[in-house]
Amino acid sequence: MHMTPQTPRDRLIVALDFPSADLALRHVHELQGQCLWVKVGLELYLAAGSSIITSLRERGLNVFLDLKLHDIPNTVAGAVRSASQYGANLLTIHASGGSAMLAAAAEAAATTPGAPRLVAVTVLTSMDAAQLTGTGVPDDPSTQVLRLARLATAAGIDGLVCSSAETRQLRTALPGDPLLVVPGIRPAGSAEGDQRRIATAATAIADGASMLVVGRPITQAADPAKAVEAILDEIASACQLKV
Repeated sequence: MHMTPQTPRDRLIVALDFPSADLALRHVHELQGQCLWVKVGLELYLAAGSSIITSLRERGLNVFLDLKLHDIPNTVAGAVRSASQYGANLLTIHASGGSAMLAAAAEAAATTPGAPRLVAVTVLTSMDAAQLTGTGVPDDPSTQVLRLARLATAAGIDGLVCSSAETRQLRTALPGDPLLVVPGIRPAGSAEGDQRRIATAATAIADGASMLVVGRPITQAADPAKAVEAILDEIASACQLKV
């Protein structure tokens, strides 16, 4: 497993949820070098293709490729190998794809030069207990997250995507120091949007998050660079309190 990043800038991933490469790269320019990590999700990837990864890497950024792969083992393994060609640093797969799929992805990453680290999505932060029950899972989110986390780590996956509500449980239950990537980060008093299991940056770090994914509170801010600075300050303060 991979140790938790040490500096605030290493721990913040800015989500570039834009419909075009031009908008995404313009936003990167507005951040004025404040961040080291950016997320490329389905919207941007489908609009811009793999070239956006190359463009971001050329600008010195680390790329979290958030495609949430979920398919038969052979297809997911092939996708991991394909992602390795473009320099993505982190790649998401769905833990609910099962042990065979997870193991195939882990093996592909281990045997492919330049492969990204893999993080398994447990339960989406947009889902609450009622929505989870609607999919046929009778357990509460924390129980399902732990079940899927154990499945993923046993298969050799590097880390997990979960909400802040589950990080303390995972730190206690899982061996080693898994990379825990936490989305659904919202500054105090901001709108939830379509997220349900949310937390502030300080709470998430205190609860044991390794890295935080922040989108709209930064990308829709009047001054994105200032918004990043405020979140970095919050992460730094939380890290000091944690020590």
